[in-house]
Amino acid sequence: MISTAQFKNGAHIEVEGTIYRIVEFQHVKPGKGGAFVRTKLRKIEDGSIQDKTFRAGEKFRPIHTESRKMQFLYESGGEVAFMDSRSYEQIELPKEMVEEAMRWVLPNEEVEILFVDDKATDVQAPSAVDMKVTKTEPGLKGDTASGGGSKPATLESGVEVQVPLFIAEGEVIRVDTRTGEYVTRAGSKGRHGHDPERPDA
Repeated sequence: MISTAQFKNGAHIEVEGTIYRIVEFQHVKPGKGGAFVRTKLRKIEDGSIQDKTFRAGEKFRPIHTESRKMQFLYESGGEVAFMDSRSYEQIELPKEMVEEAMRWVLPNEEVEILFVDDKATDVQAPSAVDMKVTKTEPGLKGDTASGGGSKPATLESGVEVQVPLFIAEGEVIRVDTRTGEYVTRAGSKGRHGHDPERPDA
């Protein structure tokens, strides 16, 4: 069993038979009465967010989680399909559950799928990706790498981000997927960054 003292962002707990992912939590010690923990939880089943409060020290069943590399195949009818490259097993996840992470994933790329109690529940996007700029307005004459200002740019996955004025179409940039912010120019090929882990916020 795990207690509220072991809570951390991204951990999973079971409450009354339902599995939740901890989005954020706060330990509260009131002047009177017992301490408690205020949480924001994401329901694994449908992705809905719920606020729940627990007594300090309350215990929960530990949840088995693991990540597996799977290939993004296609999106159809509100479902996103993936395949295990080794076993060729295919799974589908509701688009609304993985929409945020999939903004940074291109077809046929490998992603980390989070399994909770052997059930696929989420896509773990890398903390940074390298993607090609497919559309942006030309920079003004005199714009340099040290110049200020920004402009919108569409990347090869279709996501739009703000980039410095000197970035041109066809260039590859690195973007922080946690904030959606431009980081730096990258190499010559659009591809994902190497870090599959997302540190807890």
